[in-house]
Amino acid sequence: MSITCLKAGTLATIQDIGRIGYQNIGVIVSGAMDSFALKIANRLLGNHQHEACIEVTMRGTVFHFSEDTYIAITGGDLTPTIQGMDVPQWRPVLVRANQTLRFKGAQKGLRSYLAVQHGFLIEEKLGSKSTYLRANMGGLNGRALQEQDEIQLMNTNWDTPVLPIENEYFSTVSWHVRPDFYKKARKRHRIRFVEGNEYQWFTTSTQQNFERVHFDVAMSSDRMGYRLKGFKLQKDVQQEMVSEAVTNGTIQVANDGQPIILLADRQTTGGYPRIGQVISADLHRFGQMKPGDQIRFERVTLDEAYEALYDLEQQLNHIEISIQLKK
Repeated sequence: MSITCLKAGTLATIQDIGRIGYQNIGVIVSGAMDSFALKIANRLLGNHQHEACIEVTMRGTVFHFSEDTYIAITGGDLTPTIQGMDVPQWRPVLVRANQTLRFKGAQKGLRSYLAVQHGFLIEEKLGSKSTYLRANMGGLNGRALQEQDEIQLMNTNWDTPVLPIENEYFSTVSWHVRPDFYKKARKRHRIRFVEGNEYQWFTTSTQQNFERVHFDVAMSSDRMGYRLKGFKLQKDVQQEMVSEAVTNGTIQVANDGQPIILLADRQTTGGYPRIGQVISADLHRFGQMKPGDQIRFERVTLDEAYEALYDLEQQLNHIEISIQLKK
């Protein structure tokens, strides 16, 4: 059993939570840009929350379903339709055989996550199905999805949840999950950070203005990192760094004084000073930011960062309990 990619669109790749545990030998993590949306898509279908999904970016991706298939779509609203009808998001959906799912274009956010019940039959590379494009590793043949690609599904013995709302193209349920972050089309984002190792290298005015001004997301941003434009960050300490470890959300400051936020496809080490580290609870927000969006940083303590992550995990747990009660 499989689904077929009829059009690749802007970018569509297989992603899970990433290739964990190999940065010490130079293998990057990759994984979903919005891991929160990926986890909810899987939980809606009873999958393990770390199962791989298809990360669909911006617009134009089209899939054909040759057989009845249970799916869930979460993340940004890319206007998914079947036969011109809007496909409900943030809930389980049974797509009927011989139907075509189209992602017409981003209305809110930038990336959607398409999960199928039991997941995709994709070979794991170093414990992950995630696609790392620059190394041609993982996913489907180490690359983005292309026209006429067939993606095999894990299991044809489908569970059969009750989906009472029906038409000739798909059936679904009356309830849905809708986390607050995804309700509006946001142009400005509040991002919390803790001080980086080189925070004290920067002038007092830079440290203050880093939290006072808005930075614009540059057009050159991608899965490797988001480049920001705005207030020029200046250092007191003028010295070269030896390359050191970086991670998801490390905020480096390039030689031009502009911040770069390292993300899913980041390198494993970097040589720019690290003014901050985005807290784990806010990392998924970058998966839905578009070029032109604005970011304002807010410094928090390590204890506050742990508390925010705990709150996010509690939200996921509450969502899972609510889903179980609905089934």
